[in-house]
Amino acid sequence: MEDGRLSALDMSFLCMENAASPMHLGAVAVFHPDERVRPEDVVTLLAQRARRVPRMRCKVNTTALGGAAWVEDPVFNPRNHILHHRLEAGGRDDLAALVSEVMTAPLDRNRPLWQLHVVSGLDGGRYALVAKMHHAMCDGQGAIGLGLGLLDGGEAFLSEAAGPVEPESPLASLARQGAELLARPEHAVGAVLDRAGTALGIASAVLGRMRAPQPSPLLTAPSGTRRAAFASLDLRELQRIRRKRGGTLNDLLLAVVAGAMRSWLTAHGQPLDVLRALIPASQRPRSAGSEDGNQLSAYLCDLPLGEPDPVRRLALIHEAMDANKTAGPRRGAGALPVLAGLIPPALHRFAAPLAAYAAPLLFDIVVTSVPLPPVPLHLGGGRLAELYPIAPLASGHALAIGLSRYRDAVHIGLYADGAALPDMEKLTEALPAALAELDV
Repeated sequence: MEDGRLSALDMSFLCMENAASPMHLGAVAVFHPDERVRPEDVVTLLAQRARRVPRMRCKVNTTALGGAAWVEDPVFNPRNHILHHRLEAGGRDDLAALVSEVMTAPLDRNRPLWQLHVVSGLDGGRYALVAKMHHAMCDGQGAIGLGLGLLDGGEAFLSEAAGPVEPESPLASLARQGAELLARPEHAVGAVLDRAGTALGIASAVLGRMRAPQPSPLLTAPSGTRRAAFASLDLRELQRIRRKRGGTLNDLLLAVVAGAMRSWLTAHGQPLDVLRALIPASQRPRSAGSEDGNQLSAYLCDLPLGEPDPVRRLALIHEAMDANKTAGPRRGAGALPVLAGLIPPALHRFAAPLAAYAAPLLFDIVVTSVPLPPVPLHLGGGRLAELYPIAPLASGHALAIGLSRYRDAVHIGLYADGAALPDMEKLTEALPAALAELDV
C-alpha cells in the first residue's frame, strides 16, 4: 500500500505464524555455469542487488491500532541476510537436506523478513540459490518477481515502486477515511455492503465445506521439523499426454499429484477416498509490481483418490476445476484469502490463529503453481536450469506441493513436516509413475 501499511491479507500470514509453523515460502534455483563461478562473487552480486529492492530493505513495524507497516530498517545490511554453504559434490538429495535445515527456523521479526542461501559444491560444477521470504512480504508470484530482480539483467523485472513511506498516524488515517466517506457517501456505503456480502458468502461456503476431524497422515500436530524433496517431469511428455487425454496442463498435474498420493497412502495402509486440495489462484493484475504484497484467492478441489482408473480421475479433476473457474476465484470455500482480505488488519491477531486451527477441517494439502517467464535466466553467469517452489506449510498440515513450469520441464518442490513424512523419496518416485499411468 502507498502508506506502507500491510494489507489485511498480508497481516493474516504474519498472525498465523507460530514457532512450530513458520509462514515463509521459498524457492530453490539451480544454476549451470559456463565457467567456474566463485560463490563469494555471487554473494557480493546479491548483496548489491538486494539494496535496490525497496521491500527487501524494510522490516515490519506494529502500529498503534494493532495493524502493521513496512518501514525502512535503519541498520539494514544485506550481508546479514545472505549466507554461503558448501556441499561436497552434492546431488539433489544433499541439496534437499540442506534446504530442509535452512527452511525450518522462523525468520527474525526484528529484521527484514528474508534470507538468501548460496549453495556451492553441487555435482557438475552447479550451484544453487535458496530464497526464503515471509508470506506477509509477498505471495508466490510476488516472490518470483522479487527473485527475478536479483538475477542478471533483473532491473527489467523490478517494479517501479518508490521506497517505503512513513505510515499514516492512526488519527490521520481516521481523518482521511472520514473525508472520503463525506465526499462520496453513496459509494462508501455501497462498497461496505458489497464487501459484507462477499464476506458472508465466502464464510457461508467455508462452513458448508468443513468436515469432521478425520485420521490422516497429512493432518497432524506440527513437530517443528521440515523435510524437502524435489522431482522433475518432462514438459514435452506432459503436453503430449495432455493432448491425448484433454483438459489443461494444470488439470494433468493435479491428476499426477492425485495418483502419486494414492500410491503413497496405499503403501502406508492409509488410503483415502478424497484428498481435498487448496489451490492458490493469483489475483495480481499485469500492472502490479512484485512489491504489492499478497493478491490471492484460491480454489478447493477434491482429488478422487478412491477412483482406481487414472484417466477417470483426470476427467473428474477437470470437471471440478471447470466448475471452480466458472464460479470464479472470489466465490466459494476456497476463497479464504479473499475473506482474510476483507477483515480489518487489527482483527487478524485474533482471527488468524482461529483460521489456522480450522484449516485442517477444510482441506488436506496445498498444491500451488508458480509461473516463470519462458526466457533464459542467469545469475553470476550461471544459467538457470531448475526452480523448485517451496510453499508454506500451514499449522496442522503435513505436506505442501509447489509446481513450476520452466523451459522444458515442470519442477516440483515437496515440503513436509519432517516427523509426519520421513520417507519423502517414496513420494517423489511415485510422481513419474503416476504420469506414466495416464499414458496407458
